[in-house]
Amino acid sequence: MSEGSIAVHRVDPLKDARWDEFVRRHPHSSVFHSSAWLRALQRSYLYEPFVLTASAPGEDLDNGIAFCRIESFVTGRRAISLPFSDHCEPLVSAQEMLEPLLNSVTAYFRSENLRYIEMRPLTSPQSMACFRGFRQFWWHTVDLRRDPADIFRALHKDCVQRKIRRAERESLLEESGRSEHLLAKFYDLLVLTRRRHGLVPQPITWFRHLIGCFGDALTIRVVSKGGRPVAAILTLRHKSVIVYKYGCSDPSCYQLGGVQYLLWRTIQDAHHQGIRELDLGRTDYDDSGLAQFKDRWGSTRSTLTYWRTSTQGGAATSRSSIVRTARVLLPHMPDTVLTALGRILYRHIG
Repeated sequence: MSEGSIAVHRVDPLKDARWDEFVRRHPHSSVFHSSAWLRALQRSYLYEPFVLTASAPGEDLDNGIAFCRIESFVTGRRAISLPFSDHCEPLVSAQEMLEPLLNSVTAYFRSENLRYIEMRPLTSPQSMACFRGFRQFWWHTVDLRRDPADIFRALHKDCVQRKIRRAERESLLEESGRSEHLLAKFYDLLVLTRRRHGLVPQPITWFRHLIGCFGDALTIRVVSKGGRPVAAILTLRHKSVIVYKYGCSDPSCYQLGGVQYLLWRTIQDAHHQGIRELDLGRTDYDDSGLAQFKDRWGSTRSTLTYWRTSTQGGAATSRSSIVRTARVLLPHMPDTVLTALGRILYRHIG
């Protein structure tokens, strides 16, 4: 064992009840630490979730870092904490434990011929051991502890408040739940939106597994005009935080303010339920349009850094090269081919 490291033990978070109990009581845990999220990743993409901890077997967990191992002949073998997760904080009881735990995690993976280990913490500690920052995002949150009237006054008057009032005048039909019928409406709009942005849609099985794993902690909201779905969002709830994970809309109906209306309805309901924060998720640094959209909700913007450390192994096709290639081909593909590509591609991205 290297200097400054500690013994680590491997835990199966889908079988060991200590993990969910630890996640429930840790103040910095998120929806992405939950066994529901890990189980959906496993069922959808066949990833192997596990936790590395310094807590001995049989003891209550005092720390832990959740990972998924990705085995891909396209993008290589690597361990990520965690795939398709906006962020995933290493959970420790004392900050001074983080560096020796990270040293031990690196040593644990050293013999496994991985391209790299990736961490996605919300905070950027002074020392990330041998990890180096490689990519940055914006992260937006909205404080819901204020009175709803104060929250509404903080919204951008033209781009949010006016859109919400327009949607209310249009008497859009709102539906919410987790039914297959609602999922179909949401997914049709998602495919439309992902194509518009030059991105491959996630496979519909991913959303079915999310619904099955999260139950009533997941909500799909859809608004329609004249029987035609115009906007939809999907949110996840964890303790006192609600996460806006997916949003989509019909661009020909953008003027109706469907997404703005659905987000405002989510904020209202969350406030009544005692939810303290709305997590609007990560945004690419160069996506100024999305960052501005989130800024207009009276949100707090901060920097989110992803960290990597290389172990052994050669080069493999990168995620960015796959995405670039896909964006060239997407506009020419029918929906059936586009969704089939999503079923194949996401297994290798992580």
